[in-house]
Amino acid sequence: SGAARARIRPPAAAVEPTAMAPPCGGCASGLSSAYRRLRRWSQGHGGPAADCSPRRDADGCNGYHRQEDQVPTYLRPRVGCWASPVPYSPTGFGTWQRQVSDASDDSKTPVQVLDVPDNMEFDLKVLEGAAAHVQAQKMSADAIVGASTRTSAQERRRRLREIDLAVRRLQAAPVKQKDGKDVRRSFGTEQLLASPGSLPKVPTAAQRQAAQRELMARLVRELPAGVGPVLERISKVPRRLLTARGPDGQNLRREMLRGAVIVFFTAGYEGKRFIFERAHQLGVRTVLIENADSWSRRLEDEGIISKFVPVDMSQSSGAVYIDALAAIEALADDPMIGPADGIATFVELSVPTAARLAEALGLPGPLPECVDVARDKYQTRAALAAAGLPTPPNHLIRCEADLGAAAAKVGFPAVLKPISGAASLGVKKVVDDADLVATYHELDRELRTLVVSSGALVKATPQNPGTNAVGVIGASFLLERYLDGAEVDVDVVMSEGEWCFAAVSDNGPTLEPYFNETWAVTPSLLPRDQQVALKDLAIGSVKALGFLDGVFHVECKYTSFGPQLIEVNARMGGGPVYETHRRCWNCCLVEETLFAATGVPSRPDVPREPLECVANSDVNTLRSGRLQDLSFLEPLRDRQGVVHFIPHVEVGEEVVGPQDGLPTWLVEVVVSQPTPRQALDFLLQLEAEIQSRVRLAPPAGR
Repeated sequence: SGAARARIRPPAAAVEPTAMAPPCGGCASGLSSAYRRLRRWSQGHGGPAADCSPRRDADGCNGYHRQEDQVPTYLRPRVGCWASPVPYSPTGFGTWQRQVSDASDDSKTPVQVLDVPDNMEFDLKVLEGAAAHVQAQKMSADAIVGASTRTSAQERRRRLREIDLAVRRLQAAPVKQKDGKDVRRSFGTEQLLASPGSLPKVPTAAQRQAAQRELMARLVRELPAGVGPVLERISKVPRRLLTARGPDGQNLRREMLRGAVIVFFTAGYEGKRFIFERAHQLGVRTVLIENADSWSRRLEDEGIISKFVPVDMSQSSGAVYIDALAAIEALADDPMIGPADGIATFVELSVPTAARLAEALGLPGPLPECVDVARDKYQTRAALAAAGLPTPPNHLIRCEADLGAAAAKVGFPAVLKPISGAASLGVKKVVDDADLVATYHELDRELRTLVVSSGALVKATPQNPGTNAVGVIGASFLLERYLDGAEVDVDVVMSEGEWCFAAVSDNGPTLEPYFNETWAVTPSLLPRDQQVALKDLAIGSVKALGFLDGVFHVECKYTSFGPQLIEVNARMGGGPVYETHRRCWNCCLVEETLFAATGVPSRPDVPREPLECVANSDVNTLRSGRLQDLSFLEPLRDRQGVVHFIPHVEVGEEVVGPQDGLPTWLVEVVVSQPTPRQALDFLLQLEAEIQSRVRLAPPAGR
């Protein structure tokens, strides 16, 4: 072993009578205390204190911001900025397509050097073997200070030159072998004077990645042939590989899903077909529980799912839960399927049931009480307030008698909404007491016209009678203060209690008073500091509700009084959310949902910059009438930059404009462009072309 003592201090006359650190304190304690004494001495003698902070530019910003943050606005073209959607990214926050002038190049700035007095002392004593320990015990602080004071500056410089010469001789000494080992230097001397010495060379990033890829491939080959429980496969893979970022790590996690039996509780509307197709691509054996007449039943005949289990969804929730639980437990006796590895759902109204099924079966999943709080907007507000997160004034309304107290507490303008719902159905702005009373009765009537079909809330029709929605979402309302400002969606992926993906998307102004959605664009065009604040609020809200794993669609607003939460949805966002993040950030929210459902950790393979910038719109009808044709779709056909479009209406259908009620959506449009501003401008141009071609006849009965 070796022992060393090093001290740096100003000239002897400036030395303060400070007690020395004990010998066992090592070099670091002596260096830090000496630096503090040097700083005080410099300030006392009229000299400026050493500036060890990062270099500052003329604009007052730290010099490192161009690598880790963003360049000043006046040096950056207006193409948008983005908050990194993953933690610990190679670039924490950044911009793309930025153009920085040569004057702002950090590499051309001279490095500031700290001046050190010529007669600064540096005393070093190296002892080998047992003598080091004995001598360290005998050395006293007074003896060290006295010896240093008696040594001249010339002698100290001579000894430093000798130490430097000894280090060079040590490095150049011929190798001496003893029993096949290099004995020209001891471990202590080598690590003190020539670290890292003869230790093996550190592999390059490319070499390390290649070794990791080879190890992952070997592990995949050694996994048991055929199918088996996911948790058993996970146990055979080192955690550092299972949580590795990058394409190799993501492929390894996908391999964990191959052959897994995942039960999907309800299918949702037919537009969610891509979810089951993606699960099939991943090698998942899907078991789907749905109503017997669901569109998804034919997926079994097409070979996309392994088994369809019909359950009567017209029963109460408790009865449906019992039937579903019995069906899942019976899978263990099915020789073609086997026991379930996970439970998943992509339907908002099915999340509470799926959580209870997972808990009853001992499978990974969110706690049912967390889901219940997230589904109840009043309880969500209470949970955020308890966690110290911003919460607007609000009041629970169970009957008409509660309206007066709610108005007195919240004030106007305000928003009236069901405490649990989806797709902005039953949500309306109110401006005074009379409006509140009228809106309460209007929304109560509207909820009674909604039905649940394939897990989604829709208007009842003769062709689709569905299940009455009041029995599912209840008739209680929440009155809360109206939130002004820009609305965003933050799509969050949580794994083992921490976020691993959180991307901000802008939402266009909703059509008030019904808050119908209009457009969205990813990445966000908001200032970076607002994006970060909104992202932090979204992640904090998910944690405040008690969630540890899963995919969440969080809606927020950046108001005149800061970021505010609208709601947390404990599932993947609907509509084009999946396609948006797959194209923009290479993040497949379907597979991340399946990872959480089976206990596989999430680490999305996200690029440093967006791959594409995506905008989408559900084009609203601007006036009521009967649709004469679908000629408004012509501007979208074979149009460069249009990713896809999906009509929501048929010829002859009655559509509703905002002046008569909740507007009808005509078509979903998704576009892609190099920058978010270009994507949004192109989308709005298309929407104007669509609206100019909408042909309506007067509504029936007028």
